[in-house]
Amino acid sequence: MRYYVESDGRIFLVRRDGRLDLPTPDQLVFPVTRIAPLFLGSGEEAWFCVPELAKHPAHWPSKDEVDALPDVEPRVRVAVHATMPRVVVEGLCVERDTILLVKGSRGLNEGRWSLPGGFLRFGETPEEGVLREIREEVGAEARVLEFAGVHGKMGQKTGLHWIMLFYRTELLGAPNPDQDEISEARYVPLTAAPDMLHDLAMADVVRREAARQG
Repeated sequence: MRYYVESDGRIFLVRRDGRLDLPTPDQLVFPVTRIAPLFLGSGEEAWFCVPELAKHPAHWPSKDEVDALPDVEPRVRVAVHATMPRVVVEGLCVERDTILLVKGSRGLNEGRWSLPGGFLRFGETPEEGVLREIREEVGAEARVLEFAGVHGKMGQKTGLHWIMLFYRTELLGAPNPDQDEISEARYVPLTAAPDMLHDLAMADVVRREAARQG
């Protein structure tokens, strides 16, 4: 078992055989609180931990510096990458008592219904991101009406930390999805949509939207 110990963006590493590595529990010299399991891709058990320290560990390397260090074990870089939250933006395109759902042609959403949306790009605002994703997936322009909420979760399959930003939007044209990414785009009743969605966070947000619509 390995522990990934982070405090204020700095990580505790030990030197093993001349290389910096994640510590095992017996190599810790301070108490820690285990927060969540980490998926390192090697089958080895690992945990994200928060240390109990008397002061800021300024001498620990910054997680942003790890890639530049020449003597770091690959699993450290994998752990740093795994702990970076993934930000996604999702559009709630409601028309009367229906909401627009899309079925993916590839990727994590292949063959499954979801809200139109996806990863926030580097350098763009969430509002820009959700409009871009709707344009790319649905083939129509849209406009943002208002922010509808935020949801955080740990992915059951990926083990990644997802931050999901939801926006109420208005579609400005008929859906014409890109078949390479989206096999189908369909307005479905708000009351039926939660049972179609594969993602529990999306389903919960849509249920609240249905209650809001009244």
